[in-house]
Amino acid sequence: MNVLVMGGTQFNGLALVHELARTGHRVTILNRGKTEAALPSGIERLTCDRTDHAALGAVLSDRDWDCVFDISAYQPADVEAMVKILRGRTGHYVFASSTVIYAASDLLPISEDFPVDRGEQQNPYGLNKLLCEDVLLRAWREYGFPASIVAFSMVFGPHNIIPEREQRMFIRLLRGRSVLVPGDGTTLGQVGHVYDEARALRAMMQKSATFGRRYNLTGADCFSDDGYVDTFAEVMGVSVEKVYMPPELMDDIYAGRVELKGGPVKVRIDTRGDPDTRGQALFQINRIIQRIAPHLHHWNRSVFFSIDRLKADTGWAPELTFRDAVEQTWDWMRSTGRDESLDFEFDFEDRLIERIRQG
Repeated sequence: MNVLVMGGTQFNGLALVHELARTGHRVTILNRGKTEAALPSGIERLTCDRTDHAALGAVLSDRDWDCVFDISAYQPADVEAMVKILRGRTGHYVFASSTVIYAASDLLPISEDFPVDRGEQQNPYGLNKLLCEDVLLRAWREYGFPASIVAFSMVFGPHNIIPEREQRMFIRLLRGRSVLVPGDGTTLGQVGHVYDEARALRAMMQKSATFGRRYNLTGADCFSDDGYVDTFAEVMGVSVEKVYMPPELMDDIYAGRVELKGGPVKVRIDTRGDPDTRGQALFQINRIIQRIAPHLHHWNRSVFFSIDRLKADTGWAPELTFRDAVEQTWDWMRSTGRDESLDFEFDFEDRLIERIRQG
């Protein structure tokens, strides 16, 4: 097929481009041309700032595509522009959304039919993804624009553009550092490997059953916080000391009553609760163990998602377990020298550990 990938040089988009090229598709990417990447041979590269809609139209208006993967849209106006430009010119348009859109739930796994959160706790990223989805679902209903929506959830693997996630954990353990674990370590989470997810996107192409629908995309298995840390340590062949964060401290953090900062860390507890303090503290805590949408889901709420709809409509299934994903990513870290070159600031963790040990 003749395929356009919006983005295509970073993480999800880069993995997708390699998967499409590997399986014989003719691939064109469109981006600003500012990111260097190891692209397969034969890839056509179009250069344009997608937020300049007139320029985008000039680049794309005389081209037809069997499938367009939009990995780089974050604003509804940019999706509206794509719909206008591509109407009648593509057999399929696949939009990358996020599971951050979903409201908190005590019923698990969260499926595509569960409520979304458009309330005051939702962040701009999640709200804009929902508004982008609204544009596409309306276009599908009104004139059959062949759009599908894929909600990604904490993608894991090589070339992750958020190194504070798995790469930070590898370096933390490699240095023999203690690892903070929220509560008793039993809260469940989930990630999906970037290569599995590239396969899923390829499997969706021109599947008419997927038009006008949203699909969760992540891994097949879950892990506890303890299991997350232990799996990393076992794969790396290192021992780990875990420091458990008391539930009352976690409650204070999530309520905005604890202020954490890198540099020297400032730990402040009061009974007021401050939104800015809460957001900054959640950012710091999320650098320790991955959490999906901590602004919506309390620290001890397990969160994982159903991928049954995607499996049923495309025949795709994840090939990598969570342990496989950790092993494969650790191999990549070492093969690229990132295990020696990467560096992170751990001061806020040290000070928080000291505070916990002092009681």
